[in-house]
Amino acid sequence: MGEVSLVDVSKQFTSRGSNPHTVFALRRVSFTIRDGEVAVLIGPSGCGKTTALRVAMGLEQASHGHVMVDGREVHGCGHDRGMVFQHAELLPWLTALQNVAFGLEMKGMRGAALHDTAMRYLELVGLKDSWNRRPHQLSGGMRQRVGIARALAIDPKVLLMDEPFGALDAQTRESLQVELLDIQARTGKTILFVTHDLDEAVLLADRVVVMRDGELQEIVDVALPRPRGDIGALRSSPEFGAIRYRIWQALHQAPAVVH
Repeated sequence: MGEVSLVDVSKQFTSRGSNPHTVFALRRVSFTIRDGEVAVLIGPSGCGKTTALRVAMGLEQASHGHVMVDGREVHGCGHDRGMVFQHAELLPWLTALQNVAFGLEMKGMRGAALHDTAMRYLELVGLKDSWNRRPHQLSGGMRQRVGIARALAIDPKVLLMDEPFGALDAQTRESLQVELLDIQARTGKTILFVTHDLDEAVLLADRVVVMRDGELQEIVDVALPRPRGDIGALRSSPEFGAIRYRIWQALHQAPAVVH
């Protein structure tokens, strides 16, 4: 199983200065990502989408509400959730294989099992032949692949991804989007993915969670069939365009309605 829920989550802090006041990064946000589902959080900068992801991971504590994984309340980080950041954050003195193996070592894995498991996940992301390269010897896209392999290797129930392709060029980003679709199809992982890109949201998601000003604005179903291999044809389809426009409306003008 891999169901994750945010239940009535708020995150607030007090501003600094001569007139301190309470600021809400999140205000009473609730949603559930079902087992095996890809859900995408989208919204403008400062809307709270990354804060929601970090609360789900346990990197930040909610001021109110709680996070549930498979019906169990969780506090802090845990091996049931894996994180992929916008920048891969690899350890520069380790090889690709050693970076993937790092989390497995923290779980107590050793020896041949450690090597074979790390290599299997490098192969999953297409980097089996680059196992002995260090981060400075890898392209940006390759480093992100290592980051994805590292997160998947600990076999989390939920994979959390914070704009992992946002810093990449368009061609590399599209290639990794296709790879992520393939990886999710093969592993069945539950994924919560943050982006500000409308096309990326529609391409990847089963549902899109639209956020504005720290609040959940709307949840939009993406009724597009899987697998989504021919993304060029998919993006040019009227169904894709209609869903994209619905999300655009929710971002810019629609009232707060949750379906």
